[in-house]
Amino acid sequence: MSTSTLSRPRTSPDKTAPRRPRPARNSNSGFASKLTVNGLLILGSAYMVVPVLWLVFASTKNAADLYGTSAYAFGDFSLFDNIAAVATQDSGLFFRWLGNSVLYAGFGAVFGGLISVMAGYAFDKFQFRGKDSFFGFVLVGVLIPNTATVLPMYLLASVFGITNTMWAILIPVLCNPFGVYLARVYSSSYVPAETLEAARMDGAGPIRSFFSLGLPMMMPGYVTIALFQFVGVWNNFMLPLVMLQDQQLLPVSVGISIWQGYSIPQPEFTPMVITGSLLSIIPLLLAFIMLQRFWKSGLTAGSVK
Repeated sequence: MSTSTLSRPRTSPDKTAPRRPRPARNSNSGFASKLTVNGLLILGSAYMVVPVLWLVFASTKNAADLYGTSAYAFGDFSLFDNIAAVATQDSGLFFRWLGNSVLYAGFGAVFGGLISVMAGYAFDKFQFRGKDSFFGFVLVGVLIPNTATVLPMYLLASVFGITNTMWAILIPVLCNPFGVYLARVYSSSYVPAETLEAARMDGAGPIRSFFSLGLPMMMPGYVTIALFQFVGVWNNFMLPLVMLQDQQLLPVSVGISIWQGYSIPQPEFTPMVITGSLLSIIPLLLAFIMLQRFWKSGLTAGSVK
């Protein structure tokens, strides 16, 4: 007894049948969203760029032109005269302040960033008692503003006798709770556990695994943390103001504020304050320009196998 299966006859699509109309896209809503996003980006860019442009225009003016001409207009191009005045004031003290800022910020960026990366790597890859509790203390440190810790740090520095020394600035900048939190995020994203396990099977210890594998993989995160730390230390005002009394040790942020106080009875200090502020942002720009390639390499990491 044979059985046969019946199959449905194949039907060819009717090309003459009318197609269902697709729902029309709301072009007005798309235009409104683009306009909102671009408008916010323009406002944010203007908020950051306009003050720098004002510095550029104002640095070309003398004390009389600052109050007698438009804010966004060039003066009589006294920029080089203002730079010369900044360089010769107090036997070139401004460049000593600038060098101090580079030292404090660079030390905090390199060594403070490295400590943050090591701590974040340890919180992510190691298992130890009280790990979550310790990391909770780190997160609490992120919430505490830096100005609230200035007085306790001054009291500790006075106990150890390091006030009015460079160590009073260099030691606190080694601690960066936000950098530790960010390093843990980068460690969980960039460093696979399988790679560390393979290194352990090959005989590599924890320290060698970190410096040979973990740190190179986390290099974009390290650069990001270092830049955040560099900018934070560069703009730090309260800590050096409280810790330091010797003008030879002051950073540029505190030094310019001293000149700002001089400019009230002596208006000729005003162009020097503006020109000094313009010169003080050049190291920040150079740091971002030179280190941006690490971010580009981090964005493309893992895209090609």
